[in-house]
Amino acid sequence: MADVYIYESVRTPRGKGRAARKDKPGGALNGIHPQELLGQTLNHMAKKANLDKNLVQDVVMGCVTQVKEQGACIARNAVIAANWPEDVSGTTVNRFCGSGLQAVNFAAMGVGSGFQECVVAGGVESMSRVPMGSDGAMVDGLNEKMRERVFMVPQGISADLIATLEGFSREDADAFALSSQKKAAVAIEEKRFEKSLFKVENYDGSMALERDEHPRPSTTAESLGSLRAAFEELGAQKFGPNGESLDQLALNVYPQAGKINHVHTAGNSSGIVDGAAVVLIGSKEFGEKAGIKPRARIRAMATAGSEPVIMLTAPAPASQKALDQAGMKVSDIDLWEINEAFATVPLQTIKKLNIDPDKVNVNGGSIALGHPLGATGAMLMGTALDELERSNKNTALITLCIGGGMGIATIIERV
Repeated sequence: MADVYIYESVRTPRGKGRAARKDKPGGALNGIHPQELLGQTLNHMAKKANLDKNLVQDVVMGCVTQVKEQGACIARNAVIAANWPEDVSGTTVNRFCGSGLQAVNFAAMGVGSGFQECVVAGGVESMSRVPMGSDGAMVDGLNEKMRERVFMVPQGISADLIATLEGFSREDADAFALSSQKKAAVAIEEKRFEKSLFKVENYDGSMALERDEHPRPSTTAESLGSLRAAFEELGAQKFGPNGESLDQLALNVYPQAGKINHVHTAGNSSGIVDGAAVVLIGSKEFGEKAGIKPRARIRAMATAGSEPVIMLTAPAPASQKALDQAGMKVSDIDLWEINEAFATVPLQTIKKLNIDPDKVNVNGGSIALGHPLGATGAMLMGTALDELERSNKNTALITLCIGGGMGIATIIERV
């Protein structure tokens, strides 16, 4: 495979994924159609890179809830909304929470194979305008036949099951969440995100949002400890074919857990937000033609499957596959971006691979900043790249857990 380079990366700030109500305003990005949000992101990337848009051969975008305003093909519609050349095509990818990174990896495959020279990739999710679950399909597509064999429980219950099996306590999850908030607060204060961040505008040209809206820098151990377990009541609901609770359906597969310890709360799980991110991927020849210098190259890409009821344990095997592909060890990675879907996901990945915790999510993660499903993978790549340059380090591994029992990982190296 030919070398594949990252030339540029930009993202929106993350806005609170809250719809407007009579008694409460919506999140700052709630008033912007997701096609337009992604269109602004495309245009800011092109401006930042001084990109001739006619050189772009395809646009690949991740989006999880592909219905209503995010339905049809949001990648192509965003290209049109951005007023890019009509001959720039677009396609939309859904690998659940890994969609944004998968879009980047698909772009890298096109360039690495030699069939394309320049592809723009990334993702978008407007969780305020198209709430999670709006497609009504759940993770299993409502397949009753499959449920007779594999009954996939909601992800929060899976996260609590992992915590139970691994011995992670509520205090462990809250401590990780507090660390995420503190690290994000420092990163924002020191303007570490500014290189990739742009100010999103309303339709009238006024500013909608200039910085991430979700972080809570005043978070304390006491405030986290006061929150109720988010999935305990859900776990008790009768949902199985024989009247089993959701907890019991998980325990049917993992009886060794005994009883699920519900440790996850709104404070130690990822935030619901709106956002978009794009990454400019190209060959060496593209860079020379466009007069743009590469910032990093992609060393390896991998996905992995895992048992679908526990669902969220595949970042470790996906990361190991990527490391093996690159001929690297865990200790060769300078920075890790492990998506904080739930606190137990990075905790389990760190434990499984024996990662130095000081290398993980050094600027906070989705617990503090939020997780705009289809965009997060591309956002994490940009965050990792900016931090490599800021801290003068060389390699980063980005990984996310994915619904249905999957993981995805990508290794990048500065050039």
